[in-house]
Amino acid sequence: MRGLLAIYRREMAGLFFGPLAWVLLALVFLLNGYLFVLYLKSSGGNVDTAVRLSLGDSWAFWVLLILVPPLLTMRMVSEESKSGLLEFLLTAPISDASVIVGKFLAATTFLALMWSAVFVYAGALSTLGAAPDTGVLIGGWIGAVLASALFSAVGLLASALTNTPVLAAFGAVLMNLVIVIAPLLSNLSDDPVFQRAIRHIDVIDHHTNSFLLGLFDTSYAVFFVAWTVLFLFLTVRALETRRWA
Repeated sequence: MRGLLAIYRREMAGLFFGPLAWVLLALVFLLNGYLFVLYLKSSGGNVDTAVRLSLGDSWAFWVLLILVPPLLTMRMVSEESKSGLLEFLLTAPISDASVIVGKFLAATTFLALMWSAVFVYAGALSTLGAAPDTGVLIGGWIGAVLASALFSAVGLLASALTNTPVLAAFGAVLMNLVIVIAPLLSNLSDDPVFQRAIRHIDVIDHHTNSFLLGLFDTSYAVFFVAWTVLFLFLTVRALETRRWA
């Protein structure tokens, strides 16, 4: 895709040359470090359990995923549309898909760096003779990155649907909440068909029952990739409507 690398570099520079990304990183690193110590204490020093809780087996992880990606992506399309910069991009020799995918990769890269703090914790514990299981550590991180990619795509879609960054963030948070909470609806019905359908969109289940066990099941990876591609496709279509408008 033409221009993708240029968009990616531009978005990464925009993230790390501004205060928002550094503030988010600092806050999340402090929170995750504090929670990791709590997980170690509550599990009786079980390092693998602490890693699992840090990378998806706790509600704190999913709350961060619900909130942080919308804050990263809320300005990526809506702010540029409001300032007129988006119109310049749309008239440049760059495809709409390149614009969206470049922004998406920048947001996902940031979130991958955010979750990589767990490797620092693991390295510190390894020097003390309490190294975590490598499969759980790497698998959990890969799962966290795939889940982050999905929520980043949702955030970009919300940003492409409005010219107001705050409204984009609010819409993305609502959509993220629906994605996380929807599987709980399976308890409201005894219909096995309905319950199976809900389980097929259960993001938490697909993350915790594969990656956090130290396993890499391609079907679980395809689940995240397929949903991410769907939201990116919808975002590109939303951007195309702006071009023709």
